Amino acid sequence: MEISWNDFEKIDMRVGTVTEAVPFPKAKKPAYQLTIDFGALGLKRSSARITTLYTANELIGKQVIAVVNFPVKQIANFFSECLVLGVYASAVNVVLLQPQQKVINGSRIG
Repeated sequence: MEISWNDFEKIDMRVGTVTEAVPFPKAKKPAYQLTIDFGALGLKRSSARITTLYTANELIGKQVIAVVNFPVKQIANFFSECLVLGVYASAVNVVLLQPQQKVINGSRIG
C-alpha cells in the first residue's frame, strides 16, 4: 500500500539517547523499560522488546531512533510514550536503528 508524502510527514521520528534501561518483568514478552533523552523534546519512556541482543547496561548511552508522536500506550503498569524502531532480524531478534555517527538529541529523521 502506497502512502502520500503528506502521510509520511505526519510521522515524527527523532534521535534520542538512552539514559536508563531496566528489565520490565510485567510485560507479556521479555522487554526493557527505557528512558530516552530527546533534547528539547525532553525525556520519553518506551517499552522495547530488545532483550535477546542487548543487555540493559549496554543500552545506556546508545542513540536510537523512535517515533515520538504516537499516543501514549499502556503496557501493564507502564506508559510507553514513544516507539523505538528496529529491524526484525528474526522472530525474536530486533536490531535497533541507530545513526552511524553521534548527532544532537531530538534531531528529526527525514
